[in-house]
Order: sequence, then C-alpha cells, then structure tokens
Amino acid sequence: MKRRIAKQGIALWLVITALVAVVLVGAVAFDYVATEPDDALAVASYVGRGQCIDCHQAEYDDFHGSDHDRAMELATEDAVVGDFNNTEFERFGQVTRFFRKGDEYWVNAEGPDGENHDYLIKYTFGIRPLQQYMVEFPDGRVQVLRVSWDTVKNEWFYVPPPDATDERLLPDDPTHWTGIAQNWNTTCAICHSTNLQKNYDVETDTYHTTFSEIDVSCEACHGPGSLHVKLANSNSLFWDRKHGYGLAKLKSLDPTPQLNTCAPCHSRRSEVHPDFRPPEAVDNYYDVSLIHEGLYHADGQILDEVYVYGSFLQSRMYREGIRCSDCHNPHSLKTKFEGNALCAQCHVPAKYDTPTHHHHEVGTLGASCVECHMPETKYMVVDPRRDHSIRVPRPDLTVSLGTPNACNRCHTKVEESAQWAADKVLEWYGPNRPDDPHWAVALAAARQGDPEKEEEILAALDRKTTPEIIKATIYEMLSLYHTPESNEAVDEAIDSPVPKIRQAAIGSVEINSVDEAVKRIGPRLSDSSRIVRIAAARRLLEIPPEMLGNKAAEEFPEAVEEYRQQLLLSSERAGAHQQLAQLARREGKQKKAEQELRLAIRLEPYLSSLRSELALLLSDAGGDQAEINRLRREEIELLKRDAEMLPDNGSIYYRQGVLLYQLGDLVEAEAPSNTAVELEPRVYQYSLWLATLQYELYRRGDEKAYDRALKSVEHLNELDPRRGDAMGLLQALKQLRKQRIQATDKPAE
Repeated sequence: MKRRIAKQGIALWLVITALVAVVLVGAVAFDYVATEPDDALAVASYVGRGQCIDCHQAEYDDFHGSDHDRAMELATEDAVVGDFNNTEFERFGQVTRFFRKGDEYWVNAEGPDGENHDYLIKYTFGIRPLQQYMVEFPDGRVQVLRVSWDTVKNEWFYVPPPDATDERLLPDDPTHWTGIAQNWNTTCAICHSTNLQKNYDVETDTYHTTFSEIDVSCEACHGPGSLHVKLANSNSLFWDRKHGYGLAKLKSLDPTPQLNTCAPCHSRRSEVHPDFRPPEAVDNYYDVSLIHEGLYHADGQILDEVYVYGSFLQSRMYREGIRCSDCHNPHSLKTKFEGNALCAQCHVPAKYDTPTHHHHEVGTLGASCVECHMPETKYMVVDPRRDHSIRVPRPDLTVSLGTPNACNRCHTKVEESAQWAADKVLEWYGPNRPDDPHWAVALAAARQGDPEKEEEILAALDRKTTPEIIKATIYEMLSLYHTPESNEAVDEAIDSPVPKIRQAAIGSVEINSVDEAVKRIGPRLSDSSRIVRIAAARRLLEIPPEMLGNKAAEEFPEAVEEYRQQLLLSSERAGAHQQLAQLARREGKQKKAEQELRLAIRLEPYLSSLRSELALLLSDAGGDQAEINRLRREEIELLKRDAEMLPDNGSIYYRQGVLLYQLGDLVEAEAPSNTAVELEPRVYQYSLWLATLQYELYRRGDEKAYDRALKSVEHLNELDPRRGDAMGLLQALKQLRKQRIQATDKPAE
C-alpha cells in the first residue's frame, strides 16, 4: 500500500514537473517569439543619455569630456575656458571686449549695424584646440563670433574666412560674424547637437531651432533609444528577434553601417533628406562632395575643410574594410594606441617601423607613420587635421602636377626640392610603385578637360585600384568630352552598383534625343538611392513631360518632389530659391519663379546671378524694361566686385559680357568675353559666345571684328570639330564678307 502510494506520488511529481517544464518552455518560447512591431525602431524616440549611464558606465566615462561631449555647451563657469576678465582683442582697429556680469559671460562687439553692442554669450562651441562663443539674437539666429580662444596658447585670436585672411569684414559682408556664414542654425548646428531640428520659417525669416541634447550624445550615433530602453526594462530573457538591441547595429562584419553613421558629420556634403538615423545609407540623406577643384588637390589630398570621409574613401584602408573604430575609441574619440603602435595593429613593426622602411632616425618625425602617410593641414588658424586618404608620399607628382607632398613639409631647404625628394624615393624604393599608374594624372587632366589625355582618363576608370569616389569625380567631368569613347563609358556607369558613380554619370549623359534620354536616364527615377533619383529628375526636367513615356511619366513627379523637398531644406539660403525658381519655370509656373527669385534677392542681396536671372525671366514675360535694365546694371556691378575677389574665374567675365550685350553695349561686351576665353580656353560655351559676339560686331559694321571672329571660330572648331557651331559661324562670316565686297565693288549708277 505504502509502495503504491509512493509510486503514485512519484508519478504525480513527474507529471507536475513535466507540466511546469512545458509551461516554462512555452513561456521561454513565447518570450523568444514575441517581437515589437516592424516599425518599432523607425518610430523610436530620443530619451537622453541619463537613461544610458546606469548600464553603460564605462562607455559614459570614456565619453565624458570628449570632443563630442563638449561639442556645444551652455556658457557656464564649467564650460567657458576663455579669459573674460575685461579682456580686449583688437584687429584692424576693431576692438572686441570680453567681460562678465555675475555668472554671465558677455562680449562687446561690432553688431550688424556697424556699432559696438554688449551681447550675452549663450553657448560655447568646441574645446580643443580652440573654443568659440555664440550669441543668440531675438529672431532665433545664433551667431558664432570670429574672435575665439586658443586653448593651447591661452589667448584670443581671430578666425578669418579662408578667402579673406587679411582684411576687415564689414557688417554687411555675409562672412561677418553676424552674417549667414557664421550662422549656427544653418551651418554648424546639425553636427554639434543631437536630434537637431532647424525649424526655419521663411515667411518671417526666423529660426525656432531645437535639439534633444545640446552636444553629440549617445543617440547621435546609436540612434533614438526608447526601444532599447523598453527592451532592456522588459525582463525578457532575449533581445528582440527583429530589432536586436533596439539600436543601430554598428558592430557587424560589414563596416558600412559604422561609416554611414560617422559620414554625415565627418564629410563635406549637402543635406538631401531630413532626420537621418544611423546606420541608414548616407546617400539617401546626404550628397557627399566629390574630389572637386578647390576642395581637394588634383591627387585627392585635402585642401579645403572636407572633414575626413571623402579622403578616407580614397584610401586602401577603406578598400580593405577598415572602419573608424579600428583606430579610434568611439566614445573618447582618442586613438587606441599612441604613435606607430596604432598602425602596428595591422602593419608588422619589424617590416615597417624600421629605418629600412622609413629611412629616418628612429623616434624622429620622419619615422612617424602619420607624418609621412597622413600629413596635417591647419584649418581655423590653429586646428591641424590629418589627411585620412592614408597615401604613399609622391613628390614626383609635386613635380608634374604641383600637388603637395609629405617629404617637403619637413625638408624645406633650398636644395631640398620636390625633385630632390622624388629622387630619394626612387633611390630607396626603386622604380616600381604599387600605385602606378597613379589616377592623379587622369584626375588632373579631367579637371582641365584635356582632350589629349582622354585615353589615360578612361584607362583610370577601368583600373580596380582607382577609388570609387575618384571614378565618380572623373565620370562627372566627362561632361566636358562627349566623344564616342567617353559617352560609352558614361552609359555603362549609369548601371554601376555605386550610387555616387550612377549620380555622376547621369549628369554627364549626352542627350541627343528625347528617346535616348528617357531610355538611359528614365529607369533611374526609381533608383534605390535618393541622390540618384534626384539627379535623374533634374536631367529629365529638360524634356517636355508629355514626351517622357508612360513609365517615366509615372515615376517622374515623385522624383521631382524629392528634389523640391531637398531644396526646401535650405530655404534660408538664396541658392535654394534660385533653384526652386528654375524648377518652377520648367513647370510653367512663371509667377512662382518670379516670387522665388525676389525672395532670394531679399534673403541674400549681395549674391550675383540672382538679378540677371530675374531680369531674363521678366524679359521673357514682357516685363517692365526699366526694371530689367536696372537689374542687369546692378548685376554687372556685383560681377565686377566678384572679379576683384576671383580674378581667374572665367565665368564671372563671361556673365559680364552677356549682360552688357543684353543692355545693347556690344563694344563693351567684347573685353570681358575675351577675358573669359583667355582664362578658360577649353570651356566651349565661352568660346562660342565670343565668336558669336564678334560676328555680330562685324555684322553691325566693325570691319576689324572679322579677323577676331575668324580667329575665335578656328579656336571653337579645335575644341570640338564634331559640333556644327564653328562651321555655321564660318559660313555666315564668309557670306557676309562676300556680300560686303560685292557691295563695295558694285559700280555706281
């Protein structure tokens, strides 16, 4: 009896245990299977770093005091490092005084009216090697003072615009500290704070800018944290099957998500779409600048402030899958190791950190990896930044192209020329280079539109070692060629797997017929990349909508709207309204175009090109001739000002010539038109304009203009003999000449 009861007890216990196990397994299974909605990550909200610290204390400790942490702060005693003890700084007779009122920091500086006023310092900007200070105005504008604090030398200094380093800026200058160039809301804010919303009101010309956190905090890189916090607090045994930790996945084997996260703020780019959230594809939100003249040297080295990403895309490190966090602690932003030990993570010291490789004394600058492969360029007077293209020094390219090289940054004696350095490199490493033939030669030639180098340019596009961003830049420049060979290369590039290459190729397609344009560009209206869709829409705006065909006509409006929305992101800038006006004209909305141009002039009245475009619009619409002429005369004065600042810019002189012609002064128009051709002889448009103008002068009785026109026509034909412009002008010239000779020889009655 007892034995039976015992057996029944065991059986009951087993049943209960089994039931409990089933329930537990079911609960665990349910816990694993249950997920947040598909859009939970997309709609996650910002919660602030206070929610992060409890679980991520070590990461926060690294972050605290970092450049990201101190990117922007309220001007408190803990944040301000400059001397506000009634200190004065003078430049060109203009005195700026820094002082305190109790706990507040103040500056007495020249205001937008040209008079000095007291301004409350509301924010600090950055911490090393300089700290800048910001003033908020009643209309919501926050302006950055040019007088800044050098945190290394502990002194005030002035940060000039790069093209006006030795002149006083007047209050009406856009680069004055109260001007648009120093406006935080539009120029700086998005990369110095978290979840920045500019909130510009074009109707009232005011800002209502907000942010979730004042600095570059956790969620700027990891994305909004509400879903992550919810999952962490859910007491679940598992993270979400669909959404993982509920944050941006930055640790995958693919480096792209991390690079996409860093690129928006560490690149020279323009915004295409708002509210970027890491690690979305960067080309759906930003249009990264290519390796353009004025931004980069002809071999891709940094020239202007380009902020790392465009340089890094050129590097072999990028092609090999290296990412930012391989070298940098992502929270403190410091490099992981000091000196050459950083590079020794991958490059064996016995082979590379030795005089047999660098040919310099150990421990000197010449033995430092970064000094040779990542030379510094100084910006903002005191801020040295390293070139992240991580390149082999090429003094031979200095000799042939005039680009800088790392060797001659240190070796500056008269006898230590670029040729001397090139000879040393040849002596040490021999004639066979792993990066030859270097794409810099092709890029430099493409920038000039050199027809003699076309074969070399196309060959660079075929080489696997040419970086994708360099290829994209060259494809964009093939618009200067339009030979059968270059056109074939562009046609193939439209189907490239690289968005920047597709975008560049679209801009260079030669459109000889509507059908051809729709066939080649039309499919890109539904491209996976936003920058490509917008590029396709802009090119197809040149074609009447009724000629697009069914599929393109169906996709075209949405792509155009994306372009319009891109422009509206910069609605505080005149350039955006100028392009909106051009878009309105193409849509047949002439009144809307006029409104946009007048708004552009109101926003930035000092810019050239706005008045001439409005004058042309009014002229086409039969507008008031007096206003049209006034606009053109005002434009000419602005262009004369531009020519003084940029005397080598052919476009400025070309536009002067056209305006003078439109005002009826053909004789005065020839000189600037001729200057444009002299400065940029390979620009076909300038040469065609000059030849046409000289023909018109001859037609109106200037006999000497015949020889000048003949010379211009010959040059035009040399530029592109396939076009019929030169032959048409030549025939018209000779026919007119013949008529005049016959009229002269005709016997008197």
